[in-house]
Amino acid sequence: MASNILSIGQSALAAAQAGISTTGNNIANAATPGYSRQVVIQSSALEQNFGYGFLGQGTQIETIKRIYNDFQASQVRAAQSTNSSQSTYATQLQQVDNMLADPSAGLSPALQDFFKGVQDLAANPASVPSRQAALSSGQSLVSRFQSLNDQLAQMNQGVNSQITSSVGVINTYAQKIAQLNDAITLAQGANNGQPANDLLDQRDQLMADLSKEIQTTVVKQDDGKYNVFIGNGQPLVIGKQAYALSTTISPTDPSRIEVAYATNGTSVIMGENSLSGGNLGGLLAFRSQSLDPAQNALGRVAIGLASDFNAQHRLGQGLNGNLGGDFFTVASPRVSASTTNTGTGALTATISSASALTASDYRLNYDGTNYKLTRVTDGAVTTFSAFPQTIDGVSLNITGTPAAGDSFLIRPTVDGAKAINVAISDPALIAAAAPIRSSATSPPIRSSATTTNTGTGSIGTASVNPPPVDANLQQPVTITFTSPTTFSVSGTGTGNPTGVTYTPGANISYNGWTVQIAGAPASGDSFAVSPNSGSGTISAPSVNTPPPPNANLQQPVTITFTSPTTFDVSGTGTGNPTGVTYTPGANISYNGWTVQIAGAPASGDSFAVTANTGGVGDSRNALLLGALQTSNTLAGGTTTYQGAYSQLVSSVGNKTNELNVSSTASGNLLTGLVQAQQSESGVNLDEEATNLLRYQQAYQAAGKVMQIASQLFNTLLTLGN
Repeated sequence: MASNILSIGQSALAAAQAGISTTGNNIANAATPGYSRQVVIQSSALEQNFGYGFLGQGTQIETIKRIYNDFQASQVRAAQSTNSSQSTYATQLQQVDNMLADPSAGLSPALQDFFKGVQDLAANPASVPSRQAALSSGQSLVSRFQSLNDQLAQMNQGVNSQITSSVGVINTYAQKIAQLNDAITLAQGANNGQPANDLLDQRDQLMADLSKEIQTTVVKQDDGKYNVFIGNGQPLVIGKQAYALSTTISPTDPSRIEVAYATNGTSVIMGENSLSGGNLGGLLAFRSQSLDPAQNALGRVAIGLASDFNAQHRLGQGLNGNLGGDFFTVASPRVSASTTNTGTGALTATISSASALTASDYRLNYDGTNYKLTRVTDGAVTTFSAFPQTIDGVSLNITGTPAAGDSFLIRPTVDGAKAINVAISDPALIAAAAPIRSSATSPPIRSSATTTNTGTGSIGTASVNPPPVDANLQQPVTITFTSPTTFSVSGTGTGNPTGVTYTPGANISYNGWTVQIAGAPASGDSFAVSPNSGSGTISAPSVNTPPPPNANLQQPVTITFTSPTTFDVSGTGTGNPTGVTYTPGANISYNGWTVQIAGAPASGDSFAVTANTGGVGDSRNALLLGALQTSNTLAGGTTTYQGAYSQLVSSVGNKTNELNVSSTASGNLLTGLVQAQQSESGVNLDEEATNLLRYQQAYQAAGKVMQIASQLFNTLLTLGN
């Protein structure tokens, strides 16, 4: 009996000792990441029948159990993956938002300063300092475009580095998880299936850390091994085998790092949409959903501004009288053929309409019969079988022979802000003036010699004297020579001068006009000065678009009405049209310009369109250049340059706020789930202190049992003696 009591005491002592050790271990690891609280699982030893009943044989330890909930752990991993992705995305995008929305370093102030310089030039087009200031403001605008683009490009390089780092971390975790799978199996197999608690905790902590990098799916095998899957079901860990991710340069964009998966000895690039969650998913989402569109949108503003400004600038005239050229250099679309292409097809792209451009990239795939062009931002697909094609303001053509499976990446605006530059350095080349001007040939009067004249005198074209305009300017007047050296003036009204001395070659001025008589007028010769008989007036001419201007743009042309409804065109060269039908109010176009006649021209009325020689004070084209600031030229003619940039800033700002809110919400959810998990699996020091006292008392009681058993045994020995 004493020996039985002793063995019972021994089992109680061992159980209490295990409890104290386990409790001590819990206390020691209270702050260890991933540690799950452990408890001793006891059961009573097999009882023994003594005839009068069954007596217990003490206790036995079944196992040391860790308190762990698989469902809670999976919830924490999912929440961790979501929060890490959103936090990473928000952190990256906040940098873009701060840069674009900066009130002093953003694009908006540079745009305003540039157009202010153009408007100041329009107010003083002959001033070289004003021209130099306009040129300098253009260079400042270009520098701002390039600076913003450089910062976005640096962010892209930073994303590449972080993607590479994240892939390395993922591979490290995967390798360690596979090793722990094997170690856990061996340890538990060597210990009759008893759980290797610390190894299990290490593996689960690695899974939690892995979820910070990428979203995972975990499947537990019957033997306890974890199989880990990512993306669209690609295995990352199967048992003790780890599969590695890698990074590679994009086959269509050498500036871009892609994530690849090794299978059967071949690396296959994984689609960015399949790699969600975690830091890696956040980086990929930031790049494809925000960074690329932001760089494209900035480039679209640069290309639109440069293209529109150049088009109008080419329609103007500089200080030297030459037609304007390009003010800015304009980027061309970036086209990249996939390095995996097997055909000889070479794709080219040009911008045909800056107004129709979007901020998207495009992917072109060939299946052997048809081409499929996919707009990346919204997935819109255009299918066609032949070239050339023009889509969203981009003209595409292909040479060579593509093979089935070949693909191309088209980025129409990505280099817009990078490549823009000021194309001129001489302020005199700024085309502030219009290249042509128009007028009635003797506005508003004409002069002629009477057909009965006998002398050799001829009258020149009358010119209107400087303001103020004489009230009798358009009254008909006849100059009649009473001798070769005297003349009289007759016309409407009274008080007309007579016997006026005539000096050959001298000006004759009257009623606000001035003429000259050439040759030698004879006595009795007369000359008429009368108003243009029609009421027609000619508009300021406009240069036709699209450029380049007509080669004969600045050739002088005279439009002479042979009747109120027909006119002839005369000028330099041959083949000028005659008898052209005139529709009142309709445009008259010739040599690359267009004018309108207002009012009702009469037979004999004529109008001149000539080169704007000496137009240093002309600012008509500068005014048109300045008007581009408020013109809706982008996005199909729906917004201005500032409007398009403001949309970009607003879009980035809204997305940043959205991510900050989402990140905070997912962070709160994660905190709640972790707290729920810790309330069950974590170490509570107060509870452990209580357990420690309980096991201490049990240990003391077990020792007392053994002491009593020892005394009983000694009593038996004494009786024997």
